[in-house]
Amino acid sequence: MSKKHVMAVFCLLAGTALPSFAYAQAAASSNTTITPNGTPNPNHPTPPPTASHTNDAGDPDLPALKAGNLFSPKAGRPLTYWDGLVGHLTVEAGISGNPWTRSGRNFGQFYLDRANTVTLNQIMGSLSHPVTSIGSGYGIGFVVEMMYGSDSRFDPTIGMGDGTISGLYQWAPTQAHIDIHTPWIFHHGIDFQAGQMYGLMGAEGTPALARPFYSFNYAADYIVPFETVGVVATMHLSHHMDWILGIDAGNSTTFGGAGNNSRPKGYFGFAWNNLMGGKLNVHAIGHFGPQANNGRTIVSPAGWNSAGIGRSANDLMQYNADLLATYHVTDALSVMAEALYLHDDASRDDAYGVSSYLSWDIQPSLTLNVRGEIFRDNTGGIINQYSSDMSYTNSLRNRPFEYYNALPTTYGDLTVGVAYRPNFINRHLGPASLTVRPEIRLDKSLNGTHPFNQSGTVSSRTVNNGTNNMLWFNLDAVLSF
Repeated sequence: MSKKHVMAVFCLLAGTALPSFAYAQAAASSNTTITPNGTPNPNHPTPPPTASHTNDAGDPDLPALKAGNLFSPKAGRPLTYWDGLVGHLTVEAGISGNPWTRSGRNFGQFYLDRANTVTLNQIMGSLSHPVTSIGSGYGIGFVVEMMYGSDSRFDPTIGMGDGTISGLYQWAPTQAHIDIHTPWIFHHGIDFQAGQMYGLMGAEGTPALARPFYSFNYAADYIVPFETVGVVATMHLSHHMDWILGIDAGNSTTFGGAGNNSRPKGYFGFAWNNLMGGKLNVHAIGHFGPQANNGRTIVSPAGWNSAGIGRSANDLMQYNADLLATYHVTDALSVMAEALYLHDDASRDDAYGVSSYLSWDIQPSLTLNVRGEIFRDNTGGIINQYSSDMSYTNSLRNRPFEYYNALPTTYGDLTVGVAYRPNFINRHLGPASLTVRPEIRLDKSLNGTHPFNQSGTVSSRTVNNGTNNMLWFNLDAVLSF
């Protein structure tokens, strides 16, 4: 899933250049900058560290210690490490209007599955500290983040409180990692990130302002890993090129008994940042490893199956690949292109897609966003609509889950929307900021299938008696502190 707004290839997680799938969007909007926890926030800009942005010890690879937004140190007193603590809170609510649905669902969507229903999508709070020098070229920081709301249904990490709330509104820990900078091997050193973190792939992330639209594209929901628990190393080969290696437990799961199988998974990729005078960012990242569940298949009394396939899951690979490029045409205009691919040996599924984005800051308070996507589900097994509030979580933890899907389909979607930050309101909110995002979206089957606006049943799980397109209207409001 997935779970983030306009970025580029590397985000400031805890204040240093560490990879994050959410980064691809923040660079695409000149009014959107990255906060120390990796979440873009137009009102709290945090510039990335550069060779001229040195810390108090003169280290060009670490940002200077600055006071965070939680404390107000007395003037003239030297800052301590804990003066740099940063806290953020974001609240998002919205509605997805689809007058033509007969199922009450928007097919092919995770977070925006409920049609014509006002939802509290997320209350997300974080506490973080930018990576700060501790001497001899070393730096340390951290991020802790949690989310409550309807979005949490699709952002669990199995083994970390999953299923404690089972209704429309659930909670989920989304980040809990330590970030370390070392001066090892390369001129600009190596960054390590250890713990629970967002996946490193995709242009659209889970936090409300980590994506340009209220809705997600197909690739963000169905191809990229949402949450991973493990270790990622970013090796700074040069000022413009990074090598990324990581090992983790898999998509949205942990190690040990909560894991989906007994094999490790991992990342491999490269990122090129600030090319062409800072206008171009590119990354190419793959995630590899067995993702199927090695438990036995369980059948519910109603006839729904679990996802377990037995011990063979330990040796059946899944491959995810992401190529993403962002180009800043001007300070106000950015374009982005992304290609993603998934192959799963266990289910024999293939899916791939191409998305393009345009972001134009018409004025400081108004950004126009346009997205176009073509996505191919080659077998019909990738685009599943999870029918109940616990369906997605149960699919990950090998319990029977309700769903329906479509025939092999080539999907197209076109989305046009704006992000409006009303000055007449925001000037009275102090450190807070309100963003309102209306959008209109058209989804269409490009090969004649009819998956939209109809639901399936346990005896007829593949839908082809709906419509071949879905026109819907979405609106959310995001209040960020």
